[in-house]
Amino acid sequence: MARDPGRVLIFDTTLRDGEQSPGASLNLEEKLAIAQQLSRLGVDIIEAGFPFASPGDFNAVQRIAAAVGTPEGPVICGLARAAQGDIRACAEAVAPAANRRIHTFIATSDIHLEHKLRKSRAEVLQIASEMVAYARSLVDDVEFSCEDAGRSDPEFMYQVIEAAIAAGATTINIPDTVGYATPAEFGALIDGINRHVPNIDQAVISVHGHNDLGLAVANFLEAVKNGARQLECTINGIGERAGNASLEELVMALHVRRSYFNPFLGRPPESAEPLTRVRTEEITKTSRLVSNLTGMAVQPNKAIVGANAFAHESGIHQDGVLKNRLTYEIIDARTVGLADNRISLGKLSGRSAFRARLEELGYNLERDDLDDAFARFKELADRKREISDRDLEAIVSEQVQQADEPRYSLKRVQVSCGTGLQPTATITLVNTDGAELTDAAIGTGPVDAVCQALNQLARVPNELVEFSVKSVTEGIDAMGEVTIRLRADGVLYSGHAADTDIVVAAAQAFVNALNRLVAGQQRTPLHPQKTGLHVGDLAAAERPRL
Repeated sequence: MARDPGRVLIFDTTLRDGEQSPGASLNLEEKLAIAQQLSRLGVDIIEAGFPFASPGDFNAVQRIAAAVGTPEGPVICGLARAAQGDIRACAEAVAPAANRRIHTFIATSDIHLEHKLRKSRAEVLQIASEMVAYARSLVDDVEFSCEDAGRSDPEFMYQVIEAAIAAGATTINIPDTVGYATPAEFGALIDGINRHVPNIDQAVISVHGHNDLGLAVANFLEAVKNGARQLECTINGIGERAGNASLEELVMALHVRRSYFNPFLGRPPESAEPLTRVRTEEITKTSRLVSNLTGMAVQPNKAIVGANAFAHESGIHQDGVLKNRLTYEIIDARTVGLADNRISLGKLSGRSAFRARLEELGYNLERDDLDDAFARFKELADRKREISDRDLEAIVSEQVQQADEPRYSLKRVQVSCGTGLQPTATITLVNTDGAELTDAAIGTGPVDAVCQALNQLARVPNELVEFSVKSVTEGIDAMGEVTIRLRADGVLYSGHAADTDIVVAAAQAFVNALNRLVAGQQRTPLHPQKTGLHVGDLAAAERPRL
């Protein structure tokens, strides 16, 4: 790939860095659903995961590579530390994709070298060169990252970048790992690389950044002005700590302000050619899918995809918009795929129509999952006269969120509450052996009673840290979406469910979270940034763990 692809490449890391958000762990079916939607969205590269972290991560990357990595589809990328074991596992995981990439990294800041890697600059320079060369022997497309670039000595970083390109790196990524940079500083950093790395013309410059100071998107746009041509971002800006740069904000900034950014890409200001290949009308759908499956709600005032992004409360604004939308709107809501819910299915609709509509929404379910989702749809249609696309999304996102091998399934919920009564819940679960477990509990309210009963049945120590409920659509018969987060051993596990009865939805969400908690405690995946390679670790890391 040439240094300047003539447009801005969108590298989506929702399935890797985004999944590192506390409580946002995804199962295989969820990852596949998101990957397929990212392909429809038109991203250039999908970073599908960190294959060396665990057998589950390896399998997920491999399945995504096989299902989504078609010749006309996106590049499928896996993350690997600068170690042979990581890189070899990554190569095997992305192998089914027609277009595959290995993304390897090592820290270049003195604080990371001293306290995490415990290596000298000379050692890091040698490791970077050797591991990029090894990755290049396995695939043609290699990305190299200077972790903590924002706090690295520029002169040393220039040396590492030059060595990585000489060893075969086709993309050089400059991460603001801790979200410390300001736009002017970050733009100057990219400009310095362009001016001081002799062979930089042989690679695409990429940027990755976190939003700790709320500056990630601004930093990236400044980087584009200074020659960056790949942006690493996530849907809804999810990610570690304060999250990553938001894909939808970056894409729409480049879309709406195209005349401003065109000259930086060597185009006349009036050029109508898109700066990215993202299909903007898929943005809202993708945002909702990721929010539903991760259980991470989008704040109402979130740019582009928030519930209030196109709402007008002020009388002056309403009057202006009614006369001409351009008075107070810089984006046509239809550009990002925001339209009224389309009523397409009802109680008389058949399985084929149901499946076809789900495919239009971005869901391709296996036979058993489709049967279960269709049963849920029919059950809902008996209670709700009109079924909207949002209702379908709620049904299916709950279906694909089920744990791969759930320990418990919810069979029955019964509650008793009211004025002068003690809220009481009776719950029946079915375990993996098919045995039914029933217990009852008293709580401060019906939902608390449900949670108490479930904890008594499961006997898995945890702390409930979040309970949230919201309506899917308007109306008294609307489905309620419930998100529950449990903490165990310092790790968050989220559960999500939807039902016209919010008590039932709460019970199912709690069970989903419990199943994730149990599954999560059975594996201890590595963390790509927090697991450093100390002196002597490279040989150990070369041993396959898959």
